[in-house]
Amino acid sequence: MRLAVRRVLADLPAGDMVLAACSGGADSLALAGALAFEAPRAGLQAGGITIDHGLQDGSGARADAVVRTLADLGLDPAGSIAVTVDGDGGMENAARNARYAALDEAADRLGAAAVLLGHTRDDQAETVLLGLARGSGARSLAGMPPALRRPYARGEVLYLRPLLELDRITMRRACLAMGLEPWDDPHNDDPAYTRVRVRHQALPVLEETIGPGVAEALARTARMLRDDADALDELAARAYDELRSAEDGYSVALRADGLEELPRAVRTRVLRMAAVKAGSPPGTLAAVHVDAMDRLVTAWHGQRHVDLPGGLRAFRRYGRLLFGPV
Repeated sequence: MRLAVRRVLADLPAGDMVLAACSGGADSLALAGALAFEAPRAGLQAGGITIDHGLQDGSGARADAVVRTLADLGLDPAGSIAVTVDGDGGMENAARNARYAALDEAADRLGAAAVLLGHTRDDQAETVLLGLARGSGARSLAGMPPALRRPYARGEVLYLRPLLELDRITMRRACLAMGLEPWDDPHNDDPAYTRVRVRHQALPVLEETIGPGVAEALARTARMLRDDADALDELAARAYDELRSAEDGYSVALRADGLEELPRAVRTRVLRMAAVKAGSPPGTLAAVHVDAMDRLVTAWHGQRHVDLPGGLRAFRRYGRLLFGPV
């Protein structure tokens, strides 16, 4: 586990600050312990942050206990941030958004070069199964990337997931070896949450039916699909730049003839990219919208337009695909 952390720290400039996001659970607690051990040896400063979501009685006291553990490990600064969980998309999505917003702000305020997250191979397998159920394409099946740069108001924040090749059992053993006592969040056993049902019901059934190693195979599949998706996204970005034409008052305009010549895997990415750049929210832009836009290119019979999330429309006129407000 320390080796996994050592590998990601090797790419960071000496003297920089690195933060561990720690809930107090076994995965993130083991990560914090590994960071506290490895950072000084890599010439880096290391701190720890825990997020108090306020969703359970005593959450403030729990956050204080995590901060004390982080400080005892030698992480400095060590602190907690209280957030308000609300918004659309359900409790899980709202909590995730609040958590990342708080970590973004903390990383920016402390000048951190990176924030380490404790997602494991098991988390990756669950993410792949959830993506498969949504039918949302290769990018979703590619799971969580090992490195992610999130745009922030004053720049961007680098998030690193060094533990994606390791399982939860290894994290438990690491905590035991370091004398750390993890906290088990009761939400992690609440079947009201989709991910919990995948963890405790779907994956065990797959292991029993197909055989052991399902989680490892899913994570390996995610890694291979991520390579494919990255390559296709790069091709799509180049094609988008080549096919753009004068907007003439529209948000985005693309040449239809060039779109039709592209392989579908690239073309649909270009169409999605155009819709997002025109202002359609990526979280609500679904495959049905992309398929309808694709028909404007490949099955054009004079149809009027495609309505897109965000109050936008895509339509074809004079050999171009145009994107603009309703």
